[in-house]
Amino acid sequence: MANINTILRDHVSLQLECIDRLYLHGYVPALQRPNQLAYFLNVHKGFPIPSPALLRQMSDRFVASIRAFARRHRIPIVHFDRDERKDDVAKRRLARFHRQEGVVFIGVAQERCSTFRAYKRRDPKDPFIFRFYRGEVMVNHYYFYVLDRDWGPGFIKFASYAPFGVRLCLNGHEWLKRQLTRRGIPFQPLDNGFRSCSHPRLLQRLADQLGPHDVERFFRRWLAKLPHPFSPADRAANYRYWLSVRQMEFSLTQVFDRPVAGRQLFEELIRDNLDLGRPDRIQLLFNRRVHLAGRHPTPGSFRTRVVHSGVIPKLSLEYKSSRVKQYFKLDRALRTETVINDPYDVGVGRRLSNLPYLRTIARNINHRLLATERTSHNCIIAPPTFESLHAPAQKDGQHVPALRFGDPRVMALLAALCLHLPTPNGFTNQALRSYVAHFRRQFASHSADYTRAQMTYDLRRLRLRGLIDRIPKKNRYLPTSLGRRVAFFFTKTYSRILRPALARTGPSPTQPTTDPLATTWRRLESQIDHLVTEARMAA
Repeated sequence: MANINTILRDHVSLQLECIDRLYLHGYVPALQRPNQLAYFLNVHKGFPIPSPALLRQMSDRFVASIRAFARRHRIPIVHFDRDERKDDVAKRRLARFHRQEGVVFIGVAQERCSTFRAYKRRDPKDPFIFRFYRGEVMVNHYYFYVLDRDWGPGFIKFASYAPFGVRLCLNGHEWLKRQLTRRGIPFQPLDNGFRSCSHPRLLQRLADQLGPHDVERFFRRWLAKLPHPFSPADRAANYRYWLSVRQMEFSLTQVFDRPVAGRQLFEELIRDNLDLGRPDRIQLLFNRRVHLAGRHPTPGSFRTRVVHSGVIPKLSLEYKSSRVKQYFKLDRALRTETVINDPYDVGVGRRLSNLPYLRTIARNINHRLLATERTSHNCIIAPPTFESLHAPAQKDGQHVPALRFGDPRVMALLAALCLHLPTPNGFTNQALRSYVAHFRRQFASHSADYTRAQMTYDLRRLRLRGLIDRIPKKNRYLPTSLGRRVAFFFTKTYSRILRPALARTGPSPTQPTTDPLATTWRRLESQIDHLVTEARMAA
């Protein structure tokens, strides 16, 4: 079977990196804290007593304006059922919508959100009778499902109670489709992606140009058309919405000209990388430090899940509230997608202006995952290289000890090195030593403690062998290209070929005697014993 490098090189007809789903939060910065609300009602609105009844009046006026807007433009209002998927309802109604642009329908759903609540104070000297605080309550949300000339289908959701938070959902692939259509460039869609395009380079350039200004333009244009919870006087006083990123999906889609080969490739990737969700591997992919213990452990889960939706498998790597997933899209393309559910997971603020930086981080995560998979799937080393590792050598007048295949200490060392291959900032003596000690206990049942001095000795022979490099002026190390191949080759050969074969053909095989490998091995031993007996060389 061809490896991942040859398939991605020879059988990918289209490759595209693009922002997929964008989920944004609209908020009024001057109306987020209770004291700001009191100022809004007392000073800006001119009410002597800030009361929750005033918020109810604002809410009622806003809901009434929505219903009047729907009647005026003959837009249906749909109340979502509890178990009903909103996307399914939107798809059905969008299929019957024949205009080029407009509001398809308005959906109503009761959902939990953070709003202002109040309690009555009993201090007669306090000029403010009510005190406000933020709390979670169930309120009606109004979904404006729109069809936009630049973005295609999307929705804007308003909460019906102060501070009237907004949610905005868009899709970058749909934006790209409209850009190509406007330029008259032929393409073939693949759900919310592309199966083919006559100008793939232009397609990628357009995807890279998608930025905060395009999102802001969409939002401001529709805010001017839709009912608004704040009056023009409020907006003139700087009670205006700002946007922040709540979720961003950035995808790398590689479309195959031979779907069967692509499917086989993806299943091999799952087999090779089932351990990517361990904390050490998640830390390397996301380039963020993970603390498993201590006073401030990193929150969230760190694991790999292989999900089978029907017969289509999906590899999902989770980190805090974000994740990386790989799946075979519609039996045509390998999609690698980083889903950042909270920008703080990767050390970035939520402001919309940070969108280009978030895109760069997500692109690096996708590439780092594929680079690890490429090395793991194509790690064959040349016979002279394999032989040279087994013999002592001299380098710059220094004696270099051998790295013998099958030696428990060497195998533990290289297995631990596999965990640190994608790291961009290198690893330390201490970081690698804990994993080497763990693997030694697996490979040798009576192994002694693995000391710091032994780790220093092993790092020296890895460095002199050219398997790792030391970062200048730091006690940190990076694997070389040769080191990546040797680590994967030794580890996979030992764990997937040698140890299983010995277990099946040894003196007390774990497999039954009907096992083909054990049966063939017994025949070979029998023939060798027969030759030794004929040669009169038997003991």
